[in-house]
This record gives sequence, structure tokens and C-alpha cells, in this order.
Amino acid sequence: METTEYIYGIRAILEALESNKNIAKVYLLKESVGVLMGQLKASVKQHNIATSFVPVEKLNHLSKNGNHQGAVASISPVAFAELSTILENRSVEQKDTYLLLDGITDVRNFGAILRTAACTGVSAVIIPEKGAAPINAVAIKTSAGAAFNIPICKVNHIKDAVFLMQAYGITTIGATEKSSDLIYDVDLNQPLALIMGSEERGINPSTLKVIDHPIKLPMLGTIASLNVSVACGAMLYEITRQRL
Repeated sequence: METTEYIYGIRAILEALESNKNIAKVYLLKESVGVLMGQLKASVKQHNIATSFVPVEKLNHLSKNGNHQGAVASISPVAFAELSTILENRSVEQKDTYLLLDGITDVRNFGAILRTAACTGVSAVIIPEKGAAPINAVAIKTSAGAAFNIPICKVNHIKDAVFLMQAYGITTIGATEKSSDLIYDVDLNQPLALIMGSEERGINPSTLKVIDHPIKLPMLGTIASLNVSVACGAMLYEITRQRL
């Protein structure tokens, strides 16, 4: 059952932003104008909050016909971590693993990935500000509570996170069927960042160009690809196997 919490009204959302409330997304009325609305738009942009411009019917539904003034915000049930802080505090001797999700929008896949990430000792999961599955009740239930036990970071673009990982000496590998290298043939016994793309388009082409090693899983049957959560699990456990 969907249990996402919403707040509505321009001033209420502005106050939530100023008090660093964990806002996941802001829904604004299409072609909305006004001084207060302008302040809200500026604040949302400053805080890097995902935004959708929607018709009034959507806002009426989310606010249960409350006086939303053209603005509704969803509250994230988890607090997001700062990726830069995590990397600054890591041990350089540690063979840590980071999981970057580029365009995973299905909440059940996202939840399943979080669960496997927690089971394989992933240090943090990184998602983009826009184009990522929401952390809602469905995702949390599918993750078996892992959403509360593993740091989740938001970045403007996954490519930014790739560059940051590389700056810290962390090898980046990306799952793509375009690779000629199987994951089993790559040395994974080192600090790693694994990038998984969406089932529809895979990793963004511009991001794929800058990662260190494109890799893939062998596909022996007639089906062309695996579910992304299954593929992610297979890769995380190969990383685990090489380190045991």
C-alpha cells in the first residue's frame, strides 16, 4: 500500500526546505506564476530537489483536494547521505563497493537492489536527482528494510559520481551488453563502483564513455537480457566471491 507523506501549500513547502526536511520531489502547477511561487522555484532549484510540472487534477489528488496553492511536495522516509562525506571518511585500505543506479525507475527493482546491496556489503547506493525510483513504501517493503540500513546518496548526474569515484582512486565498472569482457575476467578485488543502467536504455552513453571497464554477464539462452535487479545481484556476488 502506498503510504507516501505529502505536504502542500507554498509557504509550508518553503518552511520544510528551510528546515532541511527530507523532501523527495516537488509537484508544481503548470505555468504557475507569482512572487511566492518564484521563491519556491528558486529554493527547490537551490536544494537540488526533483520537480515535476503537472495539471491541477494531479495536485488535487495528491493533496486530497486541499488548498495546495499550486504546490505539493512528497516527503522521503529516509535521510539522504552526502557522497563526498562518505568518500572523505573512507579508509584507503578498504576494498569498498559503491553502487550507482543510472535510470532505475521501477520501485520493486530498486527495493530488490537495495536488499542485495545490503547483503553484499555495499558502502553506499548513488542515484540521480531526476529519473530515479522514489523511495516509497513499496520500495522499502521490497528492500526488507535495507533502505534504512545502507547510505543512499543523490547526485545531479551519475557521470558526476563516476568522476568523483575515479578521483578517489576507485575503479568504475559498468554493466552493458556492448562489452566484450565478462565480469568473471575482470579483477574485482579492489575498491569498485558498479554502475547499472535502466532496462530500457542501459547506462547513459555519455556515462558509459568515461567508466574504466565496461563488463557483462554471459547470456547462453534465447532471452537477450536479465531483469536489472537479478543482473545487479549476480554482479555484486561475483565481486563478493573474488574477495572471499
